Amino acid sequence: MSEDPETARQIAELARDTRPLLVLDVDEVLLEFMVPFMRFLDAQGLAFSARSFKLTGNIVDVKTQVPLDQEAVSAQLDGFFHAQSEWQTAALGAADAVAGLAAGAEIVLLTAMPHRHRDIRRRHLDALGFPYPLLTTERAKGPALKLLRGETTRPVAFVDDIPHNLVSVREAVADAHLFNLMSYREMRAFLPPLPDGIVIEDDWSQAAPKIATALGL
Repeated sequence: MSEDPETARQIAELARDTRPLLVLDVDEVLLEFMVPFMRFLDAQGLAFSARSFKLTGNIVDVKTQVPLDQEAVSAQLDGFFHAQSEWQTAALGAADAVAGLAAGAEIVLLTAMPHRHRDIRRRHLDALGFPYPLLTTERAKGPALKLLRGETTRPVAFVDDIPHNLVSVREAVADAHLFNLMSYREMRAFLPPLPDGIVIEDDWSQAAPKIATALGL
């Protein structure tokens, strides 16, 4: 795994902090993603039909029922992220739960999306009550977590909905506490088995106390 140079630049701009570190994914963790994205697709004459834990192959043209290829899916995602403030809302209980954890931990948001959408996402997160530092990455999340933690031994927790992101962090930061959280629970049926040690929770009311305990708060 290699670092994303732009992500590394963003990390270098953060103030040094010695508190326990909580790194949070954005889509499906802090913000609703699947439900708003399906509504966005509907407005384009497209539909999402879940058959696996991925987007490509599951988005079809409503008239022809032909699945979109990877390039077309990427274009739809790009359009959605550009207009995210019109579609995405906060996940249930997320703002209050994270605010409570922020009393004792450093909170950093890490979203896998093109860097060009960072400013749009920053403004939208601020409007929804998530004023924490935001990092974007176009590569694996593990190296970003390792760089964020630095040479300290402070406790680290990471929350994400995507299994390979959690595995990436485990490979880079072996003692990180890992949590799987997913607002659109219907996709859980298509999740591959998660490695041992990853805590699976349905919502923030369940996840927040366990995150606090993991971080020693």
